[in-house]
Amino acid sequence: MVAPSGDQYEISGGGYRAVVTECGAGLRELEYDGRPLVLGFPEDRSASSGRGQLLVPWPNRLAGATYTFEGTEHRLPIDERARGNASHGLVRWAAWTPEELTAHSVSLVLRLMSRPGYPWTLDLHALYDLSADGLTVTVTATNLSGSSAPYAQGAHPYLVAGPGRVDDWELTLPAATRLLTDDRLIPTGREDVRDTDLDFRMARPLRRTSLDSAFTDLTRDPDGRVEVQLRDPAADRGVALWADARHSYLQLFTGDELPAHARESLAVEPMTAPPNAFNSGESLVVLSPAGSPGDEHSASWGIRAL
Repeated sequence: MVAPSGDQYEISGGGYRAVVTECGAGLRELEYDGRPLVLGFPEDRSASSGRGQLLVPWPNRLAGATYTFEGTEHRLPIDERARGNASHGLVRWAAWTPEELTAHSVSLVLRLMSRPGYPWTLDLHALYDLSADGLTVTVTATNLSGSSAPYAQGAHPYLVAGPGRVDDWELTLPAATRLLTDDRLIPTGREDVRDTDLDFRMARPLRRTSLDSAFTDLTRDPDGRVEVQLRDPAADRGVALWADARHSYLQLFTGDELPAHARESLAVEPMTAPPNAFNSGESLVVLSPAGSPGDEHSASWGIRAL
């Protein structure tokens, strides 16, 4: 019998343990010293609500599942029916092939073939590595097509700071701006978070704050990384997600709409481009034709215990 998420690849190192799945090259489990750092899912279930999935060749939503690139209109299947959008890319349910498995790392590859709505072929490579610094995930895309390809990437881990619900945890989010959206969750503008209930640049409790928003204008360390921290003050421990300089946006989601897991975790989604980037062009990566400079893109993010 094959598990719904396919083969399971368990790695460990530096006190951390993770399970990566064949389906979508997703992160099913991550723990430190036996303590869960993400809201995972059982081996006998499929990922729901995007849990642990990689979002390629676009994260988040495309309005109306339609976009125009270099003068040609493209139409994708609508998979967020309630809002009429194409959501979270094309690789979440694909079977990725293991390339190398060691005690502390696993790499998987997938050839994303040209198809209606996305007529480009990409080679994708996902590397999960554990060390004393936590989990590092690096996703690389290479354009194999003879023409330029639009591209963006993201990921969808749900962070867990401790027992209980997000209301009891403290959030630190070094972002100065959030994206305003319409009823389809498509960006319509921007707002300075100053003097709003979404300003978490200084750590404070989430309480009943409901989040399903993208944030940008991120404060970074000298290495170009941004880090979001989620802490359980009662236990004085928590979890942090960092993203490199190629990730300019973070989507945060408290999961209020999830019937079985409402407010049990906080999705912190690193994204190289905002929602609907294939239409807006904002921060969109254009991969050059195969064999020319700029035909490859690589970005990293990671999770560590606090």
